[in-house]
Amino acid sequence: MITTLRTDSKNTDFIDLVEALDAYLKTTDGDEHEFYNQYNNIDVLDHVIVAYQNGIAVGCGAFKTFDKSSVEIKRMYTKPETRGLGIATTILNALESWASELNYSTCILETGKRQIEAVQFYKKNNYSIIPNYGQYKHMANSLCFEKLI
Repeated sequence: MITTLRTDSKNTDFIDLVEALDAYLKTTDGDEHEFYNQYNNIDVLDHVIVAYQNGIAVGCGAFKTFDKSSVEIKRMYTKPETRGLGIATTILNALESWASELNYSTCILETGKRQIEAVQFYKKNNYSIIPNYGQYKHMANSLCFEKLI
């Protein structure tokens, strides 16, 4: 059974999952890893979801305010051995619900073109590709998405 916990970036399970995520991204982002990594500081994340399977942390995600009507989805990760079980969708739905409760109307996010599974996942969850925003504007490897919630 999958359960979720609303927490913040001080949660040790979240910190451990983000370390695994960063190790994975270091291999897929290659030379661009340091550029992307500078925008992934978790200290500023007050809205974090950690997913548990039988009491074990198996996935996470977070959001931060982007503007007065939008949040940016950050740090989405599911442990490789638990992928395909709907955990990421559960996390994303929980983040969208939480953002909606706080009166945000849009979720945006950036992922890398090399993260093929992530691109497919966001499309499957009704995210639409938008022009790259902010620091990702001129990054050829970046794909930005948006969803009205």
